[in-house]
Amino acid sequence: MEYKHFNHEHNLAILELPAVAAATAKATNGIHCSGCRTPISGSAYACRECNFFLHLECGNANRAMEHPSHELHHLTLLPYPTYSAGAFVCNACGAPGSSFSYCCPLCEFDLHVRCALSPAIISHREHRHELSLTYGLPYPQAKASSSPNACGICHKLVDNNYWSYSCGLCKFQLHTSCATPEMVPVSYQADGGAGNAAAAAAQPGSSQNGSKPADVEDQVLATQLELMRLQHELELSHQLAKMMASVNLSSLV
Repeated sequence: MEYKHFNHEHNLAILELPAVAAATAKATNGIHCSGCRTPISGSAYACRECNFFLHLECGNANRAMEHPSHELHHLTLLPYPTYSAGAFVCNACGAPGSSFSYCCPLCEFDLHVRCALSPAIISHREHRHELSLTYGLPYPQAKASSSPNACGICHKLVDNNYWSYSCGLCKFQLHTSCATPEMVPVSYQADGGAGNAAAAAAQPGSSQNGSKPADVEDQVLATQLELMRLQHELELSHQLAKMMASVNLSSLV
């Protein structure tokens, strides 16, 4: 069975890749996902000819989505950042990225694909209650516990400007990155309603956290990318004008 991804010229096949510890993969330059730049093993989309690999979740990510963390506009899946720096900073975790992202160019809002697909409610062995995904300080649930707590796993402070998993009853918090390896998704509903991971995953195009695919035509995607391109050209023109002004002033001295 072959699969065509919009960001690769060849058809991709589903292969079983050997499991390698993350630390080992990093040290030995092992196989990494071309979408999220993290180590990849198990079932994956692959083009052996080009050494192009994708996690199934990265390869199946919708081209656009409406996400509860950014209700103003839909987010568009971009294969690479279009900022002049060639990178973005994820609004969910604060970590930089240089590959796939869900982006709102109007607001310069960016999410790693894995962050965008984080489940809304999880259970974790470190806490007896279910934990809810909190979207940072602009949201009411974050304001209620705006004083930073220590992460229940790594014991470092949780920056409430970014997402975390929390228990409102106990004021218990986890970094999303700390919670991910051992979490058990409970609900993929943004409002915490009934539902479970298996039911959500079985539905084509279903979300993992209350987000939903946006019915967006390619023309809209093209318009957004064109807007970002024009913004970058304007920024470069502004920098060039400053340089020329500096040269002219120095010649008068």
